[in-house]
Amino acid sequence: MTTYDGPPIVVEGLRKTFGPVVAVDDLTFTVRPGAVTGFLGPNGAGKTTTLRMLLGLTTPTAGRTLVGDRPYAAHPVPARTVGAALEASSFHPGRTGLGHLEVYAGQVGASKTRCRELLDLVGMTEAADRRVQGYSMGMRQRLGLATALLGDPPAVVLDEPANGLDPEGIVWMRHLLRHFAEEGRTVLVSSHVLGEVQSTVDDVVVIARGGRLVHASSLADLAALADADTYVVAPDGAALRRLGEQRGWTVEAEGPGFRVPSVPSAEIGRAAHEAGVELHQLATRGADLEKVFLRLTADQGQQAAPGEHPGVAA
Repeated sequence: MTTYDGPPIVVEGLRKTFGPVVAVDDLTFTVRPGAVTGFLGPNGAGKTTTLRMLLGLTTPTAGRTLVGDRPYAAHPVPARTVGAALEASSFHPGRTGLGHLEVYAGQVGASKTRCRELLDLVGMTEAADRRVQGYSMGMRQRLGLATALLGDPPAVVLDEPANGLDPEGIVWMRHLLRHFAEEGRTVLVSSHVLGEVQSTVDDVVVIARGGRLVHASSLADLAALADADTYVVAPDGAALRRLGEQRGWTVEAEGPGFRVPSVPSAEIGRAAHEAGVELHQLATRGADLEKVFLRLTADQGQQAAPGEHPGVAA
């Protein structure tokens, strides 16, 4: 397996305003090599604006971004350091998929053989000679990823890469991103749906509307903020409910048993034993990270950045 020396991606005090609208507000975080970092926030939170500043496509009002020891544009051949896919619509409709890659290949010194290899990697071999205007959204996503990889970069930045992919395609994307990280690349992936990337990412950076950082940590540390639920099966449901009332628990009927939110299974088991309440099943449920994500990004009345309105992926 090829190994890469992925550069850290650093965002320092980044701010962007469009007139009176604050799109990104004093944003600071670091993306480490050898890991997949999820850049998360609701639609309109400023994710795309941040990525555009990282890639030199938008000028910050304040702050800076670095890829390794320098800004993206200061690298001799930037696309050979960071492979980026921000939009799945920026293709000439009259070109074929292969033709599109060949246009960009010369800019990064990639061969025609490399173009065909990448089309095979992203599952687009059979569509190589079809015109892009006939591609589905998912096919355009795959072609955008192939374009990002032309320079064989040690860092990969993708904006909402699961948009338009079917369930099989989403699973394929997850495996590919994990493979990139295992190779030592730096991987930054934006999404407005935590569940979309939850099984893929190692680290998370969460922003709320207005581009404000609200959380940055490992996924495990984010999970620690979630209250796990406990599922209980008891032959005497009334006794369990009485115990819950005495202890201040919420006991909710669910299937053949009961759900007790935010109470550890050990605490329930100990209390039931002391009270003589028989239990047939006691299991800790996985933490609901989506609830944590929604709580962190609760709308504070911030305005969306231009081009990043609610309901539009950004």
